[in-house]
Amino acid sequence: MAEVEEAVRETNPHLLVVDGVLERLYGLEERRVAPPGTLPSDLAAAAGESALGRAGVAPSEVELLIFAGVSEDLEEPATAHVVAHKLGVKAPAFDVKNACNGVLNALQIADALIRTGTHTTVLVVTGELPSRLMRLPVADRSALAHAMPAYTGGDMGAALVLRAGDAPGLIAMRFAADPAGWDAATMVNPYFGTADEPRCPRIDSESLVRSCLGFAQDGVREMAELGFKIGDADLVCVHQASVPFTRTLCEAVGAERDRVVPVFPRYGNVGTGSLPLQLVEAESTGRLHRGDLVALFGLASGTSCGLALCQW
Repeated sequence: MAEVEEAVRETNPHLLVVDGVLERLYGLEERRVAPPGTLPSDLAAAAGESALGRAGVAPSEVELLIFAGVSEDLEEPATAHVVAHKLGVKAPAFDVKNACNGVLNALQIADALIRTGTHTTVLVVTGELPSRLMRLPVADRSALAHAMPAYTGGDMGAALVLRAGDAPGLIAMRFAADPAGWDAATMVNPYFGTADEPRCPRIDSESLVRSCLGFAQDGVREMAELGFKIGDADLVCVHQASVPFTRTLCEAVGAERDRVVPVFPRYGNVGTGSLPLQLVEAESTGRLHRGDLVALFGLASGTSCGLALCQW
């Protein structure tokens, strides 16, 4: 994190960046940064290749590929086509974009298409490169304060394979949105934004947290309506934007700490990769087993939330 802070100082020599500020504010100790020249499609393709290998699925068996990242190679075409080319997938492909909820929305679409019989095998991928944002200059201390959460981003590729089966892995999914809060976290489009808008992200953390906490409690009520309570889940995965945010969120929904896998301190905010990362970490450490009930809580700028109940 000392390297991150030094990069911010070099980009903004007119501002004072206090040593250790990112760890004190957000609980971030380290993060992963992709090598120079890496594209979101590179991370997504690497994750996709790994996921297909683990599932025993050949690229030729994939009937649909969905890219769900915030980061993207190009404004056009959809990054999904680039990933498909790198994987040797010759199926339909498209992007789904909804800030950090992109993967959950992609799962929703894949689940619906599988249930209707349109497809039997869908590959969902994402590739995030938020580390590139830390070298964007800011105008003043106020802008720095609003951009600071973006400096906690870590690079990550993730992928999930969904296949038709007799027993549903995805039991239920629910989504909600509060469009009135769209301006709480924004990053302008360099091609279609106005010339006077700064390129660096602007994040109103207080507004985002307030909105997300309300959504999280709505998710608990949704679970109850489906016949489940948070204590029934063997594993609870929540989007992790910081250590304090994760702690507050878990307290709000009543999730016990031993049901949650902490990933933010070592990886940072990996955007749409956050929920898949927690699944992998839980499985690799023996905390996730076949048949376990998993609750996935997605929260994103926009603002939006998503809940998925899964039987692993």
